[in-house]
Amino acid sequence: MNDADDRLRETAERLALTLSQGGMQKTTARVMTALLFSPRESMTAGDLCDELKISSGAVSGAVKQLIPTGIVERVPAPGSRRDHYRFRKHAWATLMGDQNTLLGVMRDAAAEGIAAAGPDSTAGHRLDEMRDFYAFMQQEMTALITTWRERYDAQHD
Repeated sequence: MNDADDRLRETAERLALTLSQGGMQKTTARVMTALLFSPRESMTAGDLCDELKISSGAVSGAVKQLIPTGIVERVPAPGSRRDHYRFRKHAWATLMGDQNTLLGVMRDAAAEGIAAAGPDSTAGHRLDEMRDFYAFMQQEMTALITTWRERYDAQHD
């Protein structure tokens, strides 16, 4: 192990700690950052176990949490029977795009509240602001992600 590898591992562990302090399970955060900072294109569960000194069950649980988020994907590896995992291209944009679902839920909840409370009530006025905010954020988020993907792809293809 050289100094560059040690620095990379320390940086990954600091990010994992930050993510776990923000609410992500610690093992899930460590698996995610191991894949993010890995010099390899993909890693097996065994690779992750060895690198992180955790059990295969812990890796399996973390991967099961990460795959549905769109950050990590299972990929075939020629000549290998083992599952390989890697960070998805545009993982961050995918993750932020999924936030649009939450934005829509919040917008719809505000609209239901307005219908129940009445648009001219005190609650109706607060909920109107909430509905408008989430509708705006949902529209802008979609446009931002599209612009970012186009720019990124133009610069990196």
